[in-house]
Amino acid sequence: MNDIQQHYFLDFLLLFLSAIFLFKFIFNKLTKPKASNLKLPPSPPMIPFIGHLYLLGPFFHESLQNLSAKYGPIFNLRLGISRWCMVVQSASAAKEIFKTHDLSFAQHPNLAFADETPYGESGFFSAPYGDYWKFVKKVYVNELFSTRQLERSRALREQELDWFLHKLMKLTNNIVCRMAMSTRCSEKNDDAERIRELVKETFEVGSKLFIGDVLGPLKRLAFWLYGSQVLDVTLRFDELLEKILKKHEDQIRKGENEDLMDVLLKVYSDDRAEFKMTRTHLKALLSDIFVGSTGTSSEAIVRTLAELINHPNIFRKLREEIKSVVGGSRLVQESDVVNLPYLQAVVKETLRLYPPLPVTTRECRQACKIEGFDVPQNTMVAINLYAIMRDPELWDNPNEFWPERLLAFSKEHDQDGSVGENSKFLTFGGGRRACPGAKIGLIMMHTAVAAMVQCDWKVEGDHENKVKVNMEVGKGVFMHLAHPLKCLPVICFNPFASSINI
Repeated sequence: MNDIQQHYFLDFLLLFLSAIFLFKFIFNKLTKPKASNLKLPPSPPMIPFIGHLYLLGPFFHESLQNLSAKYGPIFNLRLGISRWCMVVQSASAAKEIFKTHDLSFAQHPNLAFADETPYGESGFFSAPYGDYWKFVKKVYVNELFSTRQLERSRALREQELDWFLHKLMKLTNNIVCRMAMSTRCSEKNDDAERIRELVKETFEVGSKLFIGDVLGPLKRLAFWLYGSQVLDVTLRFDELLEKILKKHEDQIRKGENEDLMDVLLKVYSDDRAEFKMTRTHLKALLSDIFVGSTGTSSEAIVRTLAELINHPNIFRKLREEIKSVVGGSRLVQESDVVNLPYLQAVVKETLRLYPPLPVTTRECRQACKIEGFDVPQNTMVAINLYAIMRDPELWDNPNEFWPERLLAFSKEHDQDGSVGENSKFLTFGGGRRACPGAKIGLIMMHTAVAAMVQCDWKVEGDHENKVKVNMEVGKGVFMHLAHPLKCLPVICFNPFASSINI
């Protein structure tokens, strides 16, 4: 009996060892780069199947930043079974990607299941580099976000700013009314609110589909788990966009009254355009605009206000600058911003500390070298903007909110928010794939922040002006506050006294 047991044990041991060697062989085939003569960046020890995912916490940008202490500013990670990612966390390497080898990195990674969603690669952000993407980029630069179009829409932005301040002035009365009568003036549940909710859902389900990228050959499992949710959200988004488009087509505006949707509809209807857009292209581009702008600007504005509340000396200094230019009886206008360098520095300092998208990705279309390391074709590259803009070798006291540091660069600031050739201020990315809406984003931030600084603010529960806003970052794609900012405006003057009854 013992001989039989020993025989079975030896057979089992032999089978087990064979399985290990077979698994190791397959694992190495899947995970090791094909060319062994390449000079690749260093890489931490891996665990089968999960690769380096065990090193990544809930805050992706901070996890990557911490790994630099041991592996340097450039290193390789394997995300899951077979997806390799080169991580870049130095300004010099980012400059090579965004400038020297811009064409090689003019593409975002092709994520799992992009082709199974209604819009697929029809959007500006998801489209591969090619004729269609170049055409859309031209539309963005020359039409949607051109200086002419921004000037056309200036009056609309000023009206919205007035509306915003008007709402702030009504806020306290609304609270009292609700406490007294359990009611308040409510807004209609309009299309804008539905879009905000759908954008939020899009990010939630999109983050779940990231599992498909780390599962490699088993990526169908992720689509089986979450695909129906993704399709449900995108189809509801599609239905809403179609409704808005049809409504817009019935009342097309021309000339000075054109909005972004009118511009896109004009391009869509142009039979002589160099690229004939389909209805899917049109809705995908609209979706990109909504997804790219909803949440990012508002979060950045809230962050700026929170930092100003926590730094009353900076708040007072900014208000003094605004008062010296604007006076004490009217709101800041866009035309004032050029004369408000400290306001610009405050906004950019917030964006330096809290970039809307802390890590941006590219895909290497053509093999090249970055800082002496080989980057094979089709390699995914993650540029940690957060780490670069908090690099102590580039910035003094990098984690401190100190707008004065950016006043020194005031002459180098481009309109898109970049700083000269040093490429250390990278809030909006860089190269061909830099954020096309950076200019309008900065315009909105400057005027909104300036208008809020024209008010005093009282943090909820703070009776002696000693409570600090908790600046902890929440989980998710954007760097939003983990704890919502709850504060009340104290209006210092009534900018609508002569024109609006409140």
